Amino acid sequence: MSPDAPSSPTASSSPEPAPSAAPAPSARTLLPLVIPSLVVGVAAALLLLGVSALARMLQDVLWGTLPHALGIGAYSSLWMIVMLTATGLAAGLVVRQVYGHAGPDPATTGLVDRPMSPGVLPGLLVVTTLALAGGVSLGPENPITAANIALTYWLGRKAAPAAPEALWIPLAAAGTIGALFGTPVAAALILTETFAGRPGPGSLWDKLFGPLVAAGAGGLTRVLIDHPAFDLDLPAYPGTTWSDLLAALVIAPVAAALGMAAVYALPFAHTAFTRLRHPVLALTAGGLVLGLLGALGGRQTLFKGLDEVKTLAAHPGDWSAGSFALMSVVKLAALTIATACGFRGGRIFPALFAGVSLGLCAHALVPAVPATLAVVCGALGVLLAVTRQGWLSLFTAAVLAADPNVLPLLCVATLPAWLLVTGRPLMQLRPNGTALR
Repeated sequence: MSPDAPSSPTASSSPEPAPSAAPAPSARTLLPLVIPSLVVGVAAALLLLGVSALARMLQDVLWGTLPHALGIGAYSSLWMIVMLTATGLAAGLVVRQVYGHAGPDPATTGLVDRPMSPGVLPGLLVVTTLALAGGVSLGPENPITAANIALTYWLGRKAAPAAPEALWIPLAAAGTIGALFGTPVAAALILTETFAGRPGPGSLWDKLFGPLVAAGAGGLTRVLIDHPAFDLDLPAYPGTTWSDLLAALVIAPVAAALGMAAVYALPFAHTAFTRLRHPVLALTAGGLVLGLLGALGGRQTLFKGLDEVKTLAAHPGDWSAGSFALMSVVKLAALTIATACGFRGGRIFPALFAGVSLGLCAHALVPAVPATLAVVCGALGVLLAVTRQGWLSLFTAAVLAADPNVLPLLCVATLPAWLLVTGRPLMQLRPNGTALR
């Protein structure tokens, strides 16, 4: 054969076929997600509303009926210390005795984690209700999200075994977050950071289609039943000035630094309570410390903080700059202690209270700084440090004012605050007690 003649193709010289890419989602593939997403969203909201309603009724008994019957001031220092210590004892007994011990150590968990065993959930929901009613400085978001993820994952795999296992976690998380904030926007922002970077076909909106349906269903269910409101009815913001820009660039990083102090304190506090080697001892001691902190900071520093922050914003003249600063520090200390000693709960709403208090402190110190600007920048900084969720922090701070004029300054203030917190430890620990990064 002539060297110039083409050789016959062989197996070794044939090009390998290119791997076929997974087809992008279409309306035909996305539509079947609508019904399960709606069901998950509504169910997630109903669980949140049920636990919150039960906690509210128990709170009325513990902080109203009972002290009144005993002739004790409901929010006297003595009653705060007694009630929070008793709450720690009750929560510790539940954690010690129930199946699954109410889930893993809360200091090692985040907002969206792998599904727990369904058998753990009764104990988890009981200790969450006790913490919410007893005045512990934690919100419902982490345990309720964990419960909804566990239930959705377990029931979803039974109802649709052919569906991908990874489908159920984002649906449950989105439905819960949508219900917590009364809007799917917060869920979309969190899931953008949590899930959107994962490989898979389709655009960002394709990946978020099911979770957005679940978040919308959860948010609408909460709005129609409970009518939540995050707007603090702050004074209208008159518009940006150079001095406002300077204030925003100072307040947000200072708030972030205060939040980071709590982050750095968590491993040390956790180690101290771990040395007690028994959940009843650890939670009772934690409850006692929380009661002492409540006596120091006042009744506004108790509970998750969402209702209390509205009181601060409605009557800022009732407190001095020093009082606002004290409440901010006490709230972050209480959040750290509650997480370290084993109370089940979330960190978003207590961090929000601490940030708003710090913002009101800045306004009281320098009245020329608009209260609205100071509040949203303070909330932004502390939330960035505690949650390390940029979009969530920006969204939550923005809805406090419901004024689009503060958005440009908030976006700019995010940058120095983010530089302060990025790459540093998270407010979450590894099982060995060291901080995650």
